[in-house]
Amino acid sequence: MLWRLRLTHPRITQVSADSAYAGKLVGRAEDFLHITLKTVPRPRVAKGFVVLPRRWRVERTLGSIMNALRNARDYERLPQHSEAHLNWSLITLMIKRLTWRKSATGWAKES
Repeated sequence: MLWRLRLTHPRITQVSADSAYAGKLVGRAEDFLHITLKTVPRPRVAKGFVVLPRRWRVERTLGSIMNALRNARDYERLPQHSEAHLNWSLITLMIKRLTWRKSATGWAKES
């Protein structure tokens, strides 16, 4: 996945990852791909679920994608169809985020 990221987006030089990816992958990403792979460690004193920095954005986005029922199951024959539905879901999510504004009482839909 890092190789495809490097090919499609050569300007990205820093990537955050789960602490499970620490080890050889960090060195290989730096040596071969010239990408700095920073792992987000879990706090040592934490028990149970803990919101990790930067990671909650990914979790929230994946949860929003799965709200589109067609993405929750794999109904498509071709990967291109699944990719198109993911793009459609992300465009819908982006439109929702752009049309909602922060008001004094909380989030409100723009008229």
